[in-house]
Amino acid sequence: MRGEQATTQPGTPHILVVEFDIVPAEIDKFMTAIKELGAAAVNELGCQQFSIVISQKDPNHVMLFEVWDSAGAVDAQFATDRFKKYQTTTANMVAKRHIRAFSPVAMNFKRI
Repeated sequence: MRGEQATTQPGTPHILVVEFDIVPAEIDKFMTAIKELGAAAVNELGCQQFSIVISQKDPNHVMLFEVWDSAGAVDAQFATDRFKKYQTTTANMVAKRHIRAFSPVAMNFKRI
């Protein structure tokens, strides 16, 4: 598909990559909050995956890799009381946030 623009088709997953730089003194509290959010999110309708990883070189740099059924499912997540509580709880913990949305080209994984 080189040279072709990727477009989201109905039924195509919506992927979010979110990167955070966390205030060092707040990393433990942030990790507790984001783990709680992720554990609840994967039980929500529309969430296929919610992975949380940290940089091996910078333990205060956290990345989320989320796979949702659609952009609408993401919007529904953002509207939940649980997400609003997470945002309020972590607002002063986040020094920097960068959110990017992607469309899948190929998703290869091994089911265990």
